[in-house]
Amino acid sequence: MKTLSAEELIARAQTTTGLVAFDSDSFREGLEILLSDYNDNGASANERVQGSLLLALCNRLKVGEYLKRNPGLLDRPIERPVFVFGVPRTGTTLLSNLLATDPARRSPLTWEIDDPVPPATSATLTSDPRAIARLALERKMLEAKPEMGKYYRSSAIYPNEDVYIMAHDFKTLMWESRGKCPNYRNWLLSTDMHSAYEYHKRYLQVLQHHALGTWNLKMPSHALFLETLIKTYPDARLVWTHRDPLTATGSFCGIISQGHGSVGPVDTDYIGRNCLYQATEHANRIMGFRDKYGEDRIIDVHYADLMSDPIAAMRKLYAELGDDFSEDAERGMHAWLRDNPQNKFGKHEYKLAQYGLQQQEVREGFERYLDRYHPAPEG
Repeated sequence: MKTLSAEELIARAQTTTGLVAFDSDSFREGLEILLSDYNDNGASANERVQGSLLLALCNRLKVGEYLKRNPGLLDRPIERPVFVFGVPRTGTTLLSNLLATDPARRSPLTWEIDDPVPPATSATLTSDPRAIARLALERKMLEAKPEMGKYYRSSAIYPNEDVYIMAHDFKTLMWESRGKCPNYRNWLLSTDMHSAYEYHKRYLQVLQHHALGTWNLKMPSHALFLETLIKTYPDARLVWTHRDPLTATGSFCGIISQGHGSVGPVDTDYIGRNCLYQATEHANRIMGFRDKYGEDRIIDVHYADLMSDPIAAMRKLYAELGDDFSEDAERGMHAWLRDNPQNKFGKHEYKLAQYGLQQQEVREGFERYLDRYHPAPEG
């Protein structure tokens, strides 16, 4: 069985980039724990997994070098960023995509997260040759596997999740989705996340070098680390998406099974237990944060409202954010909704029983959440 070591991957990244010095070694502990799980579950043998690990290390080297050459960027503030989070599969992607259509906002786009140096300009965010090349690859992928569109509304020029930024510090649940990684999961849910959020800020300071704007950021699992987030971004505006947890948990199991299946066998019972645990942990940690910092510290957006009248829901959100809901923003949102109707690529079916879960069990896990927020039931 193929195994990987941190030293081997670091050496490959240094050879690939021609760079030697990392800005810090804060990523080492997470990388080593992750590789131990990957070596046990067989993911280390997967070329796509190896490529993702290498990309994260290469980008860390490149970003560090860019900041060495442009140290003044670290003095540029990240002011009043908007963070969207919640239980996985509750509409965070839809909300983030709608926010990104507002020309006053700045979202980290899929292509630039993967290829950040040199950073794009405001004029070239969607026309940079790197973006065009990624769009071509995306079209080929969807032509080959159109069913992938059921699971994730993604595009090279749409905003993507902060998991792919946090990945450079090897502190993100994204890594845990590649097969069974219980040791990495347990470590991540209890580790100090300050280095990951500090790196996240440095990354944004690189991306905004020539393309400023109010940052719109999205990662469901920001829910797990909100106290660390607001220490890094004290003026952050926090937005929690709500959805029927039965539907969300089933969808979460489905997307994670795709990740497991891409590298090896799928243990549906393990996925069901793990996803239910993680999903309830997301909700419980947000409620704990709210109990400590107050209800008003977080803005609520319900998936049912986004589905029934998305523009009205967005207008309400803008009012709560204290932002101007401009004609350009509304026009952009209407255009995005026309281009991305629900179930554009087919419907993603959510089957809890497939993962060894019963509806009552999920309701009991979310009892406190359901009593407090009453999301609209689906099906």
